[in-house]
Amino acid sequence: MPDYFAHESAYVDKGVQIGEGTKIWHFCHVMGKAKIGNNCSLGQNVFVANNVVVGDGCKIQNNVSLYEGVILEDYVFCGPSMVFTNIKTPRCEFPRNTSDDYRTTLVKRGASIGANATIVCGTTLHEYAFVAAGAVVTRDVPAYAIAAGVPAKIIGWMSAYGDLLEFDTDGYATDSTGVKYQKVSANEVRRSG
Repeated sequence: MPDYFAHESAYVDKGVQIGEGTKIWHFCHVMGKAKIGNNCSLGQNVFVANNVVVGDGCKIQNNVSLYEGVILEDYVFCGPSMVFTNIKTPRCEFPRNTSDDYRTTLVKRGASIGANATIVCGTTLHEYAFVAAGAVVTRDVPAYAIAAGVPAKIIGWMSAYGDLLEFDTDGYATDSTGVKYQKVSANEVRRSG
């Protein structure tokens, strides 16, 4: 008896590794070489390809496809209908569909991706990055950055807790939980202390 829940309409292929407490909802398909951590939630119509790695506590909302090359660390949020790509220059007539062709996309711990955003392959979303709904990410997003627009640009900073960070003249900000952050440069914020 598995330690996870899969709805009767979901397809979970043999060989998959799924952690305890994970819930897989209606019309999902998880391929056999995927690895999914503990206490994850896969909403309706989620696809997880071979060799995808999903950490603990991830929430993958409805209509998201995790194609080969995608790695989600712990506590990543993927909003409804957001898109990952996995090949930089796809062609129908000349398919590029071997594992050597897939570009790795890494989404680090605590990052959030809004509804209908697109993450172009080969990018990294660093710890607690926040990608706004509808954004198109074509390059790496730094830790704690808020990225929005097409193509996505940094428009602000957000704490791990989810508070907008307002930096003082010395480059420090404190979120509502008392955690301090330092703006090191125009493209880098660190937790302080």
